Amino acid sequence: MSKQIPEMLESFSQLVAAPSVSSTDPQWDQSNRVVVDLLAGWLEDIGFKVEVMPVPVEPGSSSSEEKFNLIACLDGGRGQGEGGLVLSGHTDTVPFSADSWHQDPFKLTEKEGRIHGLGICDMKSFFPIVMEVAQQLNVREMQQPLYVLATADEESTMSGARALAAYGKSLGRHALIGEPTGLMPVYMHKGILMESIKIKGQAGHSSDPALGNSALEGMHSVISAILQWREELQKQFQDERFFVPEPTINLGTIHGGDNPNRICADCELTLDLRLLPEMELDRIRTDLRTLVSEAIAGSGLSVEYESVFDGIPGFETDKNAEVIQIAEKLSGRESGTVAFGTEGPYLNAMGMDTVILGPGDIDQAHQANEYLSLDRIPPMLEILTNMVGHFCVRSD
Repeated sequence: MSKQIPEMLESFSQLVAAPSVSSTDPQWDQSNRVVVDLLAGWLEDIGFKVEVMPVPVEPGSSSSEEKFNLIACLDGGRGQGEGGLVLSGHTDTVPFSADSWHQDPFKLTEKEGRIHGLGICDMKSFFPIVMEVAQQLNVREMQQPLYVLATADEESTMSGARALAAYGKSLGRHALIGEPTGLMPVYMHKGILMESIKIKGQAGHSSDPALGNSALEGMHSVISAILQWREELQKQFQDERFFVPEPTINLGTIHGGDNPNRICADCELTLDLRLLPEMELDRIRTDLRTLVSEAIAGSGLSVEYESVFDGIPGFETDKNAEVIQIAEKLSGRESGTVAFGTEGPYLNAMGMDTVILGPGDIDQAHQANEYLSLDRIPPMLEILTNMVGHFCVRSD
């Protein structure tokens, strides 16, 4: 090697110190280029062939920041093969409130057996752990390739994973995404949609209802219809493998009107929908919009729709898939389900059997003073070492 890869804690520190917030709000959104460049340099020094792929700007995006995916391959000189293992993670973090942090979010801080920093749990710590495993690998013994993926904008638009899937490049047959699961293998999660509904009416003096057309009253009809629809969906769709076994619809925000003595001219509602894997995103979105239009039909009100978040499909890998079985064996835990979303559906769509398994805890993700317990690192190292051994070194 031309230079030494930094010690693992130093790698953590450098990644945390590299801001890579992704957000649908342009005032927060940042490029992930610094993180990708760090990873590219380190992985090349280990012997990976590295490709940095610009991520196209999605239609309607207000971001002016450049985003990048990284695809790295270590194949021992035997070609890419048909099998192998993909270790995948995202490079971005959520926005943060500096006043809520007890330390600098961009400075790795170690105390009481924990390392704190923005994104350390979700999920910048995964990459140095992967590199530590890769450095110990005897490349001459490899029978199948090892890939490392580092994606952009998982926390906002999933544009990195979408671009990767659209790229059409064939990678490994098996994949592990190092999202925070507390070292539990995950084979299934719900799909997610976030929608905005804007009702437009006519303002007027409140002393005479005929002078206007209340968007707020129209939204009341819409909410009633949505809540009834939610009940119907929850009767129709059930999956006891989830802690919350039915789809959920959360009425997240509502804004409308400007004064008690004025008829409300505009009202906006935003929704969060968590869907079982069998529920198709496009079908549910269409059903929602049809429902809303019917709820205000004949009222003289108009409606506008916006996808706040286009959505993540539900994710499910067959529990009998080899990658799930090996992850269960190595972790000593039965695979389970979670409610949060990942890039798993996109990797599965690319022909990989994917397991979600990482050292962090989801209750630390997106929190001030985010941390990773240091005692989670050794078992994650052992799991990944044996996963790589099984899928990349073992001769079938």
